[in-house]
Amino acid sequence: MAVPLLDLHAQWAQVGDEIKAALEEVYATQRFIMGPVVDKFEHEVAEYCGADHAVGCASGSDALALALLALDVGPGDEVILPAFTFFASVGAVTRVGATPVFADNDPVTFNLTAGEVERLITDRTKAVMPVHLFGQVCEMDAIGALCRERGMRIVEDAAQSIGAKYQGNRVGRTGGDIATFSFFPSKNLGCMGDGGMCVTNDAELDKKMRILRNHGAQPKYYHKLIGMNSRLDALQAAGLSVKLRHLEGWHAGRRANAADYDAKLADIAGLAIPQIAPDNWSIYNQYTIRVTNGRRDAVVQGMKDRNIGCEIYYPVPLHLQECYAHLGGQPGDLPAAEQAAAEVLSIPIYPELTEAQRDEVVAALRELVAG
Repeated sequence: MAVPLLDLHAQWAQVGDEIKAALEEVYATQRFIMGPVVDKFEHEVAEYCGADHAVGCASGSDALALALLALDVGPGDEVILPAFTFFASVGAVTRVGATPVFADNDPVTFNLTAGEVERLITDRTKAVMPVHLFGQVCEMDAIGALCRERGMRIVEDAAQSIGAKYQGNRVGRTGGDIATFSFFPSKNLGCMGDGGMCVTNDAELDKKMRILRNHGAQPKYYHKLIGMNSRLDALQAAGLSVKLRHLEGWHAGRRANAADYDAKLADIAGLAIPQIAPDNWSIYNQYTIRVTNGRRDAVVQGMKDRNIGCEIYYPVPLHLQECYAHLGGQPGDLPAAEQAAAEVLSIPIYPELTEAQRDEVVAALRELVAG
C-alpha cells in the first residue's frame, strides 16, 4: 500500500467547496491586496492565539524578518537560535544584517533550552529565536525569564506550531515579543501557496510591522522606515479563514495518529518515538522518530522502495551549512544537533491517515529498522 507523507487531496475533499465559495466572494470584489478579508482573518488568528494583534504577510520567512526589523535587530547585533531547524530561521537573521549564533538543541525534544541560551549570551546579544519544532513549544517560562532579566527580545518561530500549547496557552500567549507563523501548504494550517503571520500583544510593534510590510510607507508614498513588500493577499486569507474553522479537528486527528504510532512503535529496538515535554500540547506538524542503530539512511531507502512517504527534517545543521562556513562552525561543536541530523526521520501523520495506512508504515519500520 502506498502511503504519502502528506495528502492534501484528502483535506481538499473536506473543505474544497467552502474555499471555492470564499474565493468567489473575493473575485466578486476584485480586492486582492489587503482589504476586509485579510483584516477578518487577522482578527480570527489573533483571537485563536489569544493575542491582541495579528499581522498577515507574504510568507513565514518574511514574518521572521518583519519581527526582527520591528524589534530593531540589525548589523552589530547577535541573535541566538537553534542549529537544528529549517533554514528560514537563520535566513531571516542574515536578511536584517544581524549575526546568527547557533545553539545546540535538547537531545530529547529537539528544542532550544534556556541553559543553552545562557551559555551563548554576549554583550552583542539582542534577541533570541526559540523554534517550536515539529509542533511542540520550547521551555518558554525559563527562556522568557532569562531574556527579561538580560533585556533581550524574543521572536518565537512557530512556523510549525500554530495552536500548540504551553502551560495551557496557545503560541502567541507564550511569552515572546512576537510569534511568527507560516501558512506553507504542508503546515497544519496551510494556504494555496505562501503566506505568513506575526502575532503580538504590543500595540506599537503591531503598528510598526503593518508599516514595514507595506514598503515602510505611512501614509502612502511617505517613508520613515525602509520596509518590504510582504502582504498576505485576500485570496490566501479567504481560504485560510475557512481552514481555521477546521484546525482543531485536524489537530485532534494528528494527535490520535501520534498516539497510535506511540503504542505500536515503542517496542522496536533501534527506534525512538517522539517525546513531548511536560506542560506541552503538541500539534504534531511532524511525527519525527529517531533511528538510533545507524540504519537511518537504509530505512529511508526501504520506505521509498515501498512507496511510503518519509523525509529527513533536517540533514545538515545550520552551523555546518556551506554558506555559514565563515562563522567557523565545525563538526562536533553542537553534538545534539549533529546527532539529530544523523538519526531523525519524519513519517506520515496527517489527520486523514487511515489505520490501514498507519499499520503499513509501522510494519515497514519494524522490518527495516531491524535490517
